[in-house]
This record gives sequence, structure tokens and C-alpha cells, in this order.
Amino acid sequence: MGKIYDRIDERLRAFIAAQPMFFVATAPADGHVNVSPKGYADTFAVLDDRTVGYLDLTGSGAETIAHLRENGRITVMFCSFGRTPGVLRLYGTGRVVTPGSPQWPDLARRFPVDTPGSRAVTVVAVERIADSCGFGIPYMEPAGDRDMLREWAARKTPEKLSAYRAENNATSIDGLPALDGII
Repeated sequence: MGKIYDRIDERLRAFIAAQPMFFVATAPADGHVNVSPKGYADTFAVLDDRTVGYLDLTGSGAETIAHLRENGRITVMFCSFGRTPGVLRLYGTGRVVTPGSPQWPDLARRFPVDTPGSRAVTVVAVERIADSCGFGIPYMEPAGDRDMLREWAARKTPEKLSAYRAENNATSIDGLPALDGII
């Protein structure tokens, strides 16, 4: 059944690259657990054998950012919806890198940071790599990317996008600081 890996090898990189979406799970020390679905294949990258990252886009909340600022705990999960079942979980410690930080230029080259709504890169130091069978995951074929988020952000001026983040992404639903003061 499941197996533990000591690194993200070429086979696991190929599995990750083949998935049209992934899920991110975080939780504060006290409060709501959050699971966020993420899409757009060009927004996820294996940075090295034990580090991954994804381009974080403006959304309705900023739970993941708030939780990472509080305790850093994160799990990234990939599920195969194709003919060959499989689930891969990457457990680790995450951090948020925003435009203007010293790490931004090096990370930005790995992602399409000109994507409307880009607000940060989440970097995960992977501590545990585990797969499981995925036998209970339904078989589905993706119809394509849903471009609504990018289109929504592209319609906003930088000032309006900043105002939206200030209003909707400053704190988590539990009142933890998210983007407040960092972007």
C-alpha cells in the first residue's frame, strides 16, 4: 500500500506534474482547519528534492498564509484522477515569500509572477513524503483550466487589487494576521 520516500525523485516529480490540481491543508494552534484546492499547473514547482513551492494568487481569504505565519505546518496533497490511482502527500514547514523580499527574485523566475492576482510564493521545506493507493478516488477527466480567477484579477487595477487584499486578506477567519502588514 503506502510508502515513505526520503526525497522527491523523478518518478514523484512526474506524478506531481501530471496532476491538474493539488490541495493545501493548514491549521492554527487553535481554530479552523483549512483545506484549499489549487489549480493552474504552472503555479507549482519542485524546487529541489526536499523543497516545493507554489504561486499564491489573490483569493477570497488568506487562511494558509495566516496559519503559516503562526506555526508553519502545511501538507500538500496530490490525487490522481486518471486511470492509475495514487495519492501523494508532502508534509512540511511552509513560509510565505512576498514581492520585495530578498528571496523573491530567485523564486519569481520559477513561476509566472506576471499572472494577474499573484501575491506571494509559498515555499515548503518537505519533512515527510508519503504516498497511498488512492483506490477510492474517482476517475475523472479534466475539462481544462478555469480562468475565472485570473480574469477577475486582470480586471482590477493594482490599487483596487491592493484594496481588495486589505479588506479581505488581512486576517484569517480566526482573526490571525495574514497579509496584514506584509503586502
